[in-house]
Amino acid sequence: MIEEPGPLPVENGLAKEVLAAINPDEIISFLQDLIRVPSVNPPGDVRAAIAVCEGPLAHAGFSIRRESMEETKPNLIAEFGEASGPTLCFNAHVDVVPTGEVSAWKHAPFGADLVDGRVYGRGAGDDKASVTAQVMAGVALARSGVPLRGQLIVNEVADEETSGVAGAAFIVAEGHVQPDWVIVGEQTLNRVCVGEKGLAGTEVTVLGRASHGALPWEGANAIVGIARIIEALRTELLPELAHRTHPYFHPSSASVNTITGGVKSNVVPDRCSIYIDRRLIPGEEPEESVDEIRRIAETALADIPELRVETRSASEGRAATMSDPDSDLVQAMLSANRHLGLATDLSGFSMASDGRFFAAAGHPTIIYGPGDPRLAHVPDEWVGVDEVLDATRAYALAALRLIGGAA
Repeated sequence: MIEEPGPLPVENGLAKEVLAAINPDEIISFLQDLIRVPSVNPPGDVRAAIAVCEGPLAHAGFSIRRESMEETKPNLIAEFGEASGPTLCFNAHVDVVPTGEVSAWKHAPFGADLVDGRVYGRGAGDDKASVTAQVMAGVALARSGVPLRGQLIVNEVADEETSGVAGAAFIVAEGHVQPDWVIVGEQTLNRVCVGEKGLAGTEVTVLGRASHGALPWEGANAIVGIARIIEALRTELLPELAHRTHPYFHPSSASVNTITGGVKSNVVPDRCSIYIDRRLIPGEEPEESVDEIRRIAETALADIPELRVETRSASEGRAATMSDPDSDLVQAMLSANRHLGLATDLSGFSMASDGRFFAAAGHPTIIYGPGDPRLAHVPDEWVGVDEVLDATRAYALAALRLIGGAA
């Protein structure tokens, strides 16, 4: 839903001063510089990318520090404003996934080509567009000279694309930031996501009995057992999940994404496993979701006593996160979008983000940023210039509403 521009989220003059401090050319130049740094994970060395972020923030008056558990994976913590007041944290990640086959790209993966209002390159959207918008929003807030009653922390991190262990998870666990609110930058098409889906990755293994391939009746074929289970999941689980809905999220889901089995072309397989990518909406619990798959798998093989099935949790099980739609944080972001003529309907984020670490620690967290999530991790990844500029303005206005004004 797109609404007409509404009232500015804070006192009119202050908001105009902050918006006037935003320089579009500077923003796109920064984004291009950041894309040109190949901060690929693995191996995940982000030192050069973090240095790019530090420059404009330090020049704008932010205090700068790095915190890390691995030398090559520093995390930036840049602070500005009144530390005794409420604290807003911007968080996004500077690491990117590998490029894949370079011949599939029309634009050089780290060339940062600007063509027809789009900037191309690995990480253009995921997640350097959000990093850019957050850094430049922070710079604008500081440069404008508007009074602040609280503090802004710009926290750009490493390691999101593998686990987050050396990035946001470390920052949160060690208490390096203690924010009242967190805005995590990810590709949401500049829509306000009040939370993210949970995960209950599940492995199902069928154990059978090996025999010579020419004498299949002497064995018990584990692949046949897995085939039965996959069909049972398709006919029993997936229709059920399609009816589990939530106002802000896509329906609950499950997808069989890997299968392994067999030892040789002339041997009846005695083992076969599948991995089920199980995504949860609010109200679903990881353990219950694994148990649900276990029941379906065991029932599917109940009439084949020669086959045995084992089901286990195969990932970091976590419930979906959800912030209060009426909270100051959500309303500040919505107010910014409303003024800018952007979407004001709430949604949920279907992928995982570093927001889960902040939310689990009790910090109210939303997800918001420029770019289309469908373009993440693909050849010729790109982000629109206008999207990045809008996100910069929206971040700045949301920050002004939450921490702006005299104490």
